[in-house]
This record gives sequence, structure tokens and C-alpha cells, in this order.
Amino acid sequence: MNANVNVLSDRALLNNYLSGDRSAISELIERHSQRVRSYIGMMVRNDDIADDIFQETFIKAVRVIDEGRYTDSGKFLSWILRIAHNRVLDHFRREKASRQINESEAGYDMIGTLRIAEPNAEDELVHSEIEQTIRNLIDSLPEEQQEVVRLRYFSKLSFQEIADETDVSINTALGRMRYALINLRKMIKEKNIVLS
Repeated sequence: MNANVNVLSDRALLNNYLSGDRSAISELIERHSQRVRSYIGMMVRNDDIADDIFQETFIKAVRVIDEGRYTDSGKFLSWILRIAHNRVLDHFRREKASRQINESEAGYDMIGTLRIAEPNAEDELVHSEIEQTIRNLIDSLPEEQQEVVRLRYFSKLSFQEIADETDVSINTALGRMRYALINLRKMIKEKNIVLS
């Protein structure tokens, strides 16, 4: 029982930080850094970008805490993951916007753009075969993992919306997605499926 005496709860660390113990926030960040970093890495698949988003996430969290806007509901990790998720979405929005700006700045004419963008019959066939293969793989996932994948990728819901829709915590929704992706990767590897 004495082993846990030195392990402070997230709430206690937050209170210590707000009472002036600057090291408490470092301990809190360290406690959750691996989970948050793994989640961001899984979403963006680029170590440098993931590191940047990881930094942004905790900078934003500390700012909100310092401004007294964080209300402790005992779910610090869920809150941090939600900030990380929003930072990831911001990253993809910025990337999409910069791609569109760069293409228009490059002076592509409408015909050139259309000709490049128009898939030929072979591309369409390959794309539909890949899509069907992925749908079949999703069908063989456990039901709760199928549900989260479909809501995320086909219905384009946020993890918070998925959590609300399926009546689970955001952490559970994230966990189900994580396991679904692990299982899908495993099946793709086992079946030697080439997705390109």
C-alpha cells in the first residue's frame, strides 16, 4: 500500500502547480506524454510534424491552465487528447489550404488541372478494388471497432462525436480506433495486400 504514497493524482499535481510548484506541470506532462505522442504520431505519420503538434498541445494546455480556464473533471488525459486531436485537425486544414494556394499560385490552367485530375478507367478500377478490399477487412474487425472506423472514415465524425454517438468516453473511442488500425495493419500484412 505504501508504494503508491508518492504517486500524486493528476488533480493533486495540478493543484500543486497552481499553488506555485512549477515542477508539478512537468511531472504531469511527462506522465501523459507517451500516450499523447503516440496518438499524434498515429494520426500524422511524420515524426517531425508529430513533435511540433505534441509541443503545441502542451503549450496550449499550460496556457489554458495558467489562464484559469481549465475545469478539473478528473479527466486530464481525455482533455489533453482532445487538444491534441484539435491540433492534428488544424494541421490537416493548414496543409490542405496551402496545397490549394500553391496549385493556384503555380498558375495551372483549368484544362491542365482537369486533365491531371481525371482518373482513367484503370485508376478507377484499382481504386474501387482497394476500397472493396478495405471494406472487407473492416467487416472482419470486432463490431465495436467496425463502428468507430465507419463513423470516423465514412461518416467523417470527430472522436468526440463518435464518443457521444456510441455512448462511450472519448478515450474508449480513441482506444477502439487504435486497436482497429493495429488489427487492419496486421491483416494487410498477413494477407500480403498491396494498397497502392
